This record gives sequence, structure tokens and C-alpha cells, in this order.
Amino acid sequence: MQLAAAAMLLVATTVAACGGDEDDGGKASAPKAPATIPELTKDPLTLSFVWFDWPPAHALEDFANAEYKKERPNATIKVNTVPNANWHDAMFTQFAARKTDFDIAILDSQHIGEAVTNGNILDLTDFVKNNIDVNAYNPYLLAAYGQFPQAETGKRDENASLYGLPLLGDTWTMIYRKDLIGDKPPQTWDQMISAAEKCQADNPGVSGLAFHQANGSDAAAVTYNTVNGVYGGNLWDAKTRKIDGVLNDAAGQEAMDVLVNKMKPLTAKGSGNWFIDEVNAAVAQGKACIAFNWIAASGGLLDPKQSTLGTSREQILDKLGFATLPSQKTNLVPLGGMGMHVSAYSPTANQAEALNFMKWFQRADIQKKWAAAGGVPSRTDALQSPEFINAGPFNQVYADSVPRMRDMWNVPEYARLVDIENTNVNAALNGAKDPKTALNDIAKEQQGVLDSSGRKGGGGL
Repeated sequence: MQLAAAAMLLVATTVAACGGDEDDGGKASAPKAPATIPELTKDPLTLSFVWFDWPPAHALEDFANAEYKKERPNATIKVNTVPNANWHDAMFTQFAARKTDFDIAILDSQHIGEAVTNGNILDLTDFVKNNIDVNAYNPYLLAAYGQFPQAETGKRDENASLYGLPLLGDTWTMIYRKDLIGDKPPQTWDQMISAAEKCQADNPGVSGLAFHQANGSDAAAVTYNTVNGVYGGNLWDAKTRKIDGVLNDAAGQEAMDVLVNKMKPLTAKGSGNWFIDEVNAAVAQGKACIAFNWIAASGGLLDPKQSTLGTSREQILDKLGFATLPSQKTNLVPLGGMGMHVSAYSPTANQAEALNFMKWFQRADIQKKWAAAGGVPSRTDALQSPEFINAGPFNQVYADSVPRMRDMWNVPEYARLVDIENTNVNAALNGAKDPKTALNDIAKEQQGVLDSSGRKGGGGL
């Protein structure tokens, strides 16, 4: 069993368990990585990642094999990809078997709690202290992509353990047709809806809005949570683990009403299961006035081969604008992106290589090169660098959005919570459920999941 081999590498190891006690932050279940990187092998080695299939995954493999090989010519980087909808299960099915064919798991921030309490990934706290300049990062980004339990938005608990390091930052950008609604983007959510409504009326065949509605991954849930945030709602009370009565309060109900009764009528027919690719296609084909998508997935919009908006990047940018999300009662935006985490079941030589890669990747010069290659870095100096800002028209949007970010619940029960929300929001968007009933059902069912877990403590946003 590979866990036994991995244990030889670790300075302080605790046997991985099938579950853990969140009261101690999950620390008891996670084996510790060494504070210093063990001697690296000179033999050929393949360092394997697992991620979902999208452009940043392929960019990472190309970038790492071009740059990391300059220092470790015997190492080959392989980023294995799966469909987005299968991403969580592709990792956690192997974690449950205590044997993985990947060395580095790329986890959503909300996956960390499940992986930590089950002992699936290494505790990197001592390694980070010895090898990473934590002051080089916005503290929330460092917390979001590695800390468990999670801190409140914008804060990092220096006493909490770190189980990962940032790989790719992300948030939503508003994509708008400058030639149809004007050069200046709407500044409030209500203004955005009005602009989309007028644009749709003035341009037959073009929908006012395009956004994620699918019942899969976290698509519909992120959309509702984003609207919930800008209209002043909350997903839960993290300290008391209370959802019912918080999510579905007056602000939450207003957000659901806006989403279903004001935004949904401005979308294209048949868009009830749209996600990243479908939104991009609508924009590229000139079929949407205003759209929302993840920044890291927006690069293809500038490719003339994929667009009907122009025969060059410059022509496309004459029509497309990228802006931070409009505000309303608040200016919150969704936190996206992922971190790198070392599998507890990876062979010793691969664990050592993984730690070395992570230290290399977080260097200031490498983060700037990653930014120039299309990545979204998390180091503050890289985020503010010309290499990043000038690499894409939406990169300034990301830099400006970092102080506004809000995440979801970072708890081991995340997968069940997001499934409940996806299913019900999607049902409301597609007319299968009354929006008020859908939101009340989400709150009641999610509350039942948290109550039945028997855990205490939050997983702050």
C-alpha cells in the first residue's frame, strides 16, 4: 500500500482515517509533510496532476514542461483531465481507495475540508513556514486555497494549518457588447438588468444575458450565490452553522426573485443547462449583450477562429468589453480558482518532487512567467506586474476584484450542500419549482446535512 511508503517520507505522520473531528480543525487526520524538501531522485519521474478539462489545465502542462524542466530535466509534468462534472468524484474515489494515480490534486477551496478530515492530503504547515514567503500573498487568497478550517473573508488565521498553495486565481468578469450597450459598463446590478433588457429589445436574435444555469459542478449555485451576495444576502452563519433562516431571509428571497423573474427572461431559449462553454459560445457568436463567466475560461473569446465578432483580436475587442461585476447593496464577487495539494498516497519520490515543484512555482519570477503564459497568479507582486496586467483585457478585472471576493461554505459536507443548491436553483430557473419554494427547500435540506453531521464550528466565507 502506497500509504506505508509515503509515511517513510514524513517527519510527523498520523495514520489517515476515514473521518476526522472538525473541532480540532481536521489536524489529527492529516499526515505532515517535512519542513525541508527531501533529496530528489535523479531517475526519470512523471509528476501527475488531476484537474478538470479546460484551457488552464493544458496551459499548466505546457508551461511546467517548458519551465520546470530547465531545473529538473528528469521530471515530466502530466496534467490528467476529466470532465468538470466528474472532477470531485475522480479525485475522491481514489482518495477513498487510499491509492491515487496522481501526486498533486488540484482542489476547489471547498474540497479541502473533506480531504483533510479524511487524511487524503498532506499538512504543509511546516513546509510553508520554511519555504514560502506568506507575506507575498493577499492573506485571503492564501487562506482560500490552503487553510482549514477557513477564516472569514479577507482574513487568514495564522494558527490554522495550511494544506495547499495557490495554483490559479479566478473570479467572474462581466463581458459586455460595447457596440450594443456603450463603452461604459453598468455600475449597479439593476442598471445591468435594464441595459440587458433594452439591448435585447433593440437587437432581435440577441439575448440580453448569458450566465451559468446548469445542474452540475457548482454552476447554478455560484450564479445564485453571486446574486445573493450583491443584494446583501448571506449563505449561512458560519459560527452557528445556521442556514435555514439565513439563506432564505428577505435578502435571499429578493436575490432569488431577481435571478428567476428578472434575469432568466433575458436569456436564450434552451439555456437552462448552460455552463462555461455555452456562455462563451453565445458571446463569440454575437448572441448575448451581457454575459458572466470565469476569467480563466475567457481567453478563447479573443481568438478570431472561435468568434464571429471580428477577424482579429483588435476587431473583437472593439466590440467586447470586460469589467468587474456591478455592485448593488454590496460589491461582493465570487471567489474561484484552485490550489495544489499533495496526495497522501503518492510514492515518496513523487511527494518530494511535488513539494519541490510547489516551492518553485511560488517563486516571484515563476509566478510572473505563469501570468504571461495565461495563468492567474496569487502573489501580490505578480498580480500587479505588467506581465499579468498586459496579458489579457480581463486581468485588471481580476486584480481589482480580489478585495471583493466571497467564497462558499468550506466544510467537509460541501459536495452535498452544493448538489442541493444546484438542483433547486436549476429547477427554479427552468420553471420546475417556484423560486421561493426552491430557496426554502435549499435552506431546509442544507440545514439537515449540517445538523446530521454532528460537527461543530464553521468554515468561514
